[in-house]
Amino acid sequence: MTDIARALLPSLAGGLLIGLSAAMLLLLNGRIAGISGLVAGLGRDRGERRLTDLAFVLGLLSGPPLFAVATGAWPVMRIEASWPLLAVAGLLVGFGSRLGSGCTSGHGVAGLARLSPRSLVAVATFLASGMATVTLMRLVA
Repeated sequence: MTDIARALLPSLAGGLLIGLSAAMLLLLNGRIAGISGLVAGLGRDRGERRLTDLAFVLGLLSGPPLFAVATGAWPVMRIEASWPLLAVAGLLVGFGSRLGSGCTSGHGVAGLARLSPRSLVAVATFLASGMATVTLMRLVA
């Protein structure tokens, strides 16, 4: 196996799993796999739907431990930002998710797959905002 294939396989597998889980949630439960909506649903008592939200979120959180069991090592992550910057970024992402009526997973994965015009606009806005933020951060830093 080439070095390029070895580097790309984990990302390809992750992308396939995300797509499969989003498709299964839509086909089996009629729900969009928007993580911000699923997490927000945990705070409300909605009966069986709350259990579905909890199961999906627990499945997401179990990824790194399962990776560690399968490979013998935890996934390598490199975060170069400070905790205050990460906190502000998280709040802005949360605000944007509420403002845009969904997050990157709901619009980017499920919405684009359904050819939703609203999701196309939302994803274009996410990407443009991200590019502007990175450009601004590199100019300031």
